[in-house]
Amino acid sequence: MIFTTGLSRPEGPVVLPDGSWLVVEMGPDRGCVTQISRDGKTKRVVAKTGRPNGLAVDRNGVIWAAESINPPSLLRMTLDGQFEVFLKECDGQPFLFPNDLAFGPDGALYMTDSGYPYAEWAKHRAEYKTIKTDGRLYRIDTKTRQIAKLDSGFLFTNGIAFGPDKACYVNESITGNVHRYKWAGGRVSGVRELFANVVDSKGPDVFKGPDGMKFGADGNLYVTVFGQGDVTILNPKGAVVKRILLEGKSPTNVAFGLPGDRRIYVTEQAIGQLEVYEVETEGLPLYR
Repeated sequence: MIFTTGLSRPEGPVVLPDGSWLVVEMGPDRGCVTQISRDGKTKRVVAKTGRPNGLAVDRNGVIWAAESINPPSLLRMTLDGQFEVFLKECDGQPFLFPNDLAFGPDGALYMTDSGYPYAEWAKHRAEYKTIKTDGRLYRIDTKTRQIAKLDSGFLFTNGIAFGPDKACYVNESITGNVHRYKWAGGRVSGVRELFANVVDSKGPDVFKGPDGMKFGADGNLYVTVFGQGDVTILNPKGAVVKRILLEGKSPTNVAFGLPGDRRIYVTEQAIGQLEVYEVETEGLPLYR
């Protein structure tokens, strides 16, 4: 089912308590955060920021957006369209390509930075096999603005999600790898473990790799694979159990609906739509 169309390079779907949705529109003609009505029929621009990417909403309804160009930063936003640059560096090191966001069990906001300026990535993505990015993972205290770099050196860090084991899962678009950081002592450990790889080696040799991802209440991880045109489902051991084929080849992120809704909502960049697919579980509740 198609929930809505006419979006310009959408990403970052987030369902709100009233059943409406937020997405970002990354196209240069839009560059905004957009709210979609619960029936998918109407849209309104919340705020134009440049090129927002990932979104997360906290328990107070504050919207957090990973802005990739204007400047590369973490934005704090409200539904009335007011926003501010909350952070744009860590210990004097500027962000390069803020990408995706997720709140953790400790209430902190975790952000991936793909580690390569978006303008350069847009020009050189065809050379992805030789591009050396410095992807990063950050922990951010949204009350104090304290930020810490937890890891770096990823080959284009992208999606991030917390699992039922409280572990932090982060993927790399260039390698296809999904990594895991165990939760220990009330924090994300600093040890990166390979959890899985989502690239189908039988497909054509084109750029394809994981983008956004979310956990189902069944413990499976649902990963959008850009360029491969599917949502790859991984079981708790990291094995591929299913691939849900989509209408387009460029899915960017996935989200579950409100509690009780056993469907995934997938943003598809090339066609510009939000697609809906039935699954066997509702979503794992997100940390707020």
